[in-house]
Amino acid sequence: MTPRVLILGGRGRIGSSIAQDIATHTQANITITSRDITAATAVSQRIGSQVDVVKLDLADTEALKKAIASSDLVIHSAGPFHYRDASVLKTCIEQGVNYLDVSDHPSFTRKALAYKSAAEEAGITAIVNTGIFPGISNSMVREGVEQFDQAEHIHLSYLVSGSGGAGITVMRTTFLGLQKPFDGWIDGKWQEVKPYSDREAIEFPDPYRRSHVYWFNMPETFTLPEAFPTVKTVITKFGSQPDFYNHLTWIAAHWFPKPLMQQRSAIEFLAHVSHAMTDVTNRFSGIGVAIRSEVSGDKQGKQASYCSTLIHENTAIAAGCGTGSLAQFLLEGKLKKLGVWVVEQAVSTDLFHQAMQQRGIKIYQQWL
Repeated sequence: MTPRVLILGGRGRIGSSIAQDIATHTQANITITSRDITAATAVSQRIGSQVDVVKLDLADTEALKKAIASSDLVIHSAGPFHYRDASVLKTCIEQGVNYLDVSDHPSFTRKALAYKSAAEEAGITAIVNTGIFPGISNSMVREGVEQFDQAEHIHLSYLVSGSGGAGITVMRTTFLGLQKPFDGWIDGKWQEVKPYSDREAIEFPDPYRRSHVYWFNMPETFTLPEAFPTVKTVITKFGSQPDFYNHLTWIAAHWFPKPLMQQRSAIEFLAHVSHAMTDVTNRFSGIGVAIRSEVSGDKQGKQASYCSTLIHENTAIAAGCGTGSLAQFLLEGKLKKLGVWVVEQAVSTDLFHQAMQQRGIKIYQQWL
């Protein structure tokens, strides 16, 4: 039988990119959900006959349960995940349906990982954080760690041009990440880090070259130390182009009153203003993404560093490739790991390379 894939939030730019990737690389029947049936239908028509549309509100638990029960794989792309609980995953476990998501907030990741035993007992594979960052970036780190006898230091840097080709939900996620300090794994202990602090110049490949990044709270901040216990420091930093967006974000993180940044209305205002600005600057900045993963440690008794870099012209499409490739491997039976996992624990480096090669995404590696 033809497999059935349900994409929650499939009308959005990342959700629709996932649908496009799955339609390109599999024969699956894809159903995308949205509260806006007109916009979702336009997405369906653009991708093709593999894609159907269902109007669905995640708050309608009965309708959600019915939709999940009739699927072979559920992909959750209806963010921002800061506001979400793990009810979709819980329903997938109850219905025995495999699960992926594009979650990008640590609080949600922790909620999802708490269902690991339940998912294993139900016989399902559930993988969280499967987009571009987190997602592809985590597999880049895993490959780096595998080069060493003992990996000790991980430095991840992300750079996005303009809106990255994503929708307003990504803007919300950025400002939600500025709300409060977070714990970073530094020198073998958890230390409090201020969001958007410690500006650092990083050399990315062309066309980005020397660009600036800042501490940012990502799921990788805690999942990478748990996945790779020998690592003593994990740094996760994020930046934007043009650089003046970095300065505006820094102001929001450090000058805006904390009570204001805790208000949902303030987050909505900042997200909409930022999205309107990037609609203008996208014309000359582009909407691409750059990732740089540097892993350091002991190799044959000597200290060394292994650097991987990736450039893609469209951040949303790259996220679709990250999630879509895992959907492909689940449907083909190439990926099966019962329980709830993050990407760096679930996906082998061989599978990762296969996914990137099929999608024409080049990752460059070098010893420093």
